[in-house]
Amino acid sequence: MANGSWDPTALPTSPGLYINYVTAAAARINGGARGTVAIPLLTYTGATASTFYTVTTEKEASDTFGAANIQSILFALQGGAKEVLVYTLPSTPDAAAYTAMRTAFDTRPFNVFVLDGEFNVTQFAAIKTWVIANRAAGKHFMCVFGGDAASDAVPATGNTRSILENDDYIVNATVGTKVGATTYSSAQYAPYWAGLIAGTAINRSITYSRLPADDVNKRFTNAEVDTALAAGSLVSIHDGEKVKIVQGLTTAKTKIRSIRARQAISTDITKTAADSYIGKIDNNADGQAALISAVKAYLETLERANVLTGPAVILDPQHASTGDSVFLAISYVEVDSMERIFLTINV
Repeated sequence: MANGSWDPTALPTSPGLYINYVTAAAARINGGARGTVAIPLLTYTGATASTFYTVTTEKEASDTFGAANIQSILFALQGGAKEVLVYTLPSTPDAAAYTAMRTAFDTRPFNVFVLDGEFNVTQFAAIKTWVIANRAAGKHFMCVFGGDAASDAVPATGNTRSILENDDYIVNATVGTKVGATTYSSAQYAPYWAGLIAGTAINRSITYSRLPADDVNKRFTNAEVDTALAAGSLVSIHDGEKVKIVQGLTTAKTKIRSIRARQAISTDITKTAADSYIGKIDNNADGQAALISAVKAYLETLERANVLTGPAVILDPQHASTGDSVFLAISYVEVDSMERIFLTINV
């Protein structure tokens, strides 16, 4: 089934459901408390190259790939992922192998994509193009990037990467962590953030989430934190007691909570339309009313979960719903997390 966005000047001809987001007040949704992280694994023993595996536990990962090769998988699971969808890259992968990997992942559902601790700017650029193409085709997922130790040490370098990879669906971490005696670059620790994003309920934010780390590999000044956030970087700090994420932002400086909500709405409504409406319901007043009722009921469940408020669904007055085409206008207001508290204290 074809999905994706639609252009009123050149409507798609294939049967399917097409969604355009128009930012007015704000939009949001719920898609589940835990999700799937996709990782292309670089090194492994015992597994077959160019093959998918789904793992949910450390033992399963160790038995399948070898205990020495699963740090990224462990980070994703520790972050909160329900499962990790692993694709085994060939040994010494080249550009064609990475292209084949992305094509393979096109056929599988997942929520967040992250490399295997890899800092690879060439692949970052290719992945950004891939993300954009999938979004246009109706497949929605987030990606998490990170830097190596050298780029983590210079805040401006990580911020430049955030600006270069600017996209609503991409998160770029610019600070790594220290866990015990081991220091991980932001690229090496990126699978943890991927697991945290995938495993956090969509009516919750990862802002101020505490990380299971002892320190960061680069402590930012307040000014450096402000500059990083303005660039769309995901920043972690040590606040004197613990390590925590400052704010859950994408490189486009949109809230991760908001984007995951929109992704879930697009995915959930599309699946329902495919299962129950497309090709099965007459395009008349009764059929249109049934579709509107189903979408409204779905949005109302999200309203009860404090994901959004004021959902409204009507036939789009700008486009005639005739023949085999139905146009709906959907609006709602996103519920954001409380992230800034301002006090006025009179003494």
